[in-house]
Amino acid sequence: MVCLCSIVTLLSVRAQDPQYSQFYANPLYLSPAFAGSALAPRVGVNYRNQWPALDATFVTYSASFDYYFPRVNSGVGIIINRDQQFAKLNSTDIGAQYAYQLQLGERVALRAGVQLAFATRNVNFTDLNFGDQFTNDGLRSLVTSDPSLLGAGENISYFDFSSGGLLYSDRAWLGVSGHHLNQPSQSFLDRDSRLPIRMTVHAGYKIPLDDETRQGLAMNVLDREKSLSFAGLYKAQGKFDQFDVGTYLTYEPVVFGLWYRGLPIKPTELGLNNNDALIFLAGFKQAGLSLGYSYDLTISNLGTSTGGAHEISLSYEFAPPQPKRRVPRSARKLPCPRF
Repeated sequence: MVCLCSIVTLLSVRAQDPQYSQFYANPLYLSPAFAGSALAPRVGVNYRNQWPALDATFVTYSASFDYYFPRVNSGVGIIINRDQQFAKLNSTDIGAQYAYQLQLGERVALRAGVQLAFATRNVNFTDLNFGDQFTNDGLRSLVTSDPSLLGAGENISYFDFSSGGLLYSDRAWLGVSGHHLNQPSQSFLDRDSRLPIRMTVHAGYKIPLDDETRQGLAMNVLDREKSLSFAGLYKAQGKFDQFDVGTYLTYEPVVFGLWYRGLPIKPTELGLNNNDALIFLAGFKQAGLSLGYSYDLTISNLGTSTGGAHEISLSYEFAPPQPKRRVPRSARKLPCPRF
């Protein structure tokens, strides 16, 4: 059962986008600037199940494909996202992306990308119960009498525009993105409820652990990587913001990661510590295949009774259109971890 105040919140107030702990394993969701960044055809799927021990489960799926055209220094991509909240409210969007890559120097490149998406949301009112349907004796009516919900639509759709930029060298990177720049209305009710802009800033630095990796980063060719990467992601949407910081240890074919999500310098509105989760990651990389699993250990006041969050990522990079050691001068691979 979902109470009246909860469902009204879902239907009318400004929402937050789903988040992925393995955000570099879902690069097209992070920013359209990543379209074609593998310099080869790439497919990926992602799955996240948040708070599985509670009734208020959030399940998110994503699938993507992108391709790079070296002659025009351009990448294109397509991404499909599906988000389920409480198994009652569902959101689906499909986005087309374009990114251009500009070489600024021997080891520095800039990527800029845009995305146009079409989104739909639907809710199953027949499976919901509201406060005015109950008395002390139990369920009184099968239909709510709340005038704000009577006649509310069960489906809405809208177009969405996003953009992003990425500056990087052979070891470091800095990116920004803005999603929902047109702030589309996404309310089922007769209210102007705009989807707030989601802004992200992400950055990192990769440290090679052997000469082969060091030379591979400089020459833009990596065969068997051994490195330590440090990265951070700040995201803000409406009144909400969050910060992820952590490290990846890559010793191909295995990858391990440890992350913290929270914003301790900014207490919550109730004055509580703003700690969210510790994130543990294990991954496997071999011949273009990347597989990752991560678990979010809840450290907020919700406690471990939520069941945390489970996340799985799978991607595959096909053979590039040119031989591996003939990467165009105008193209440089990103040093960002795949997870």
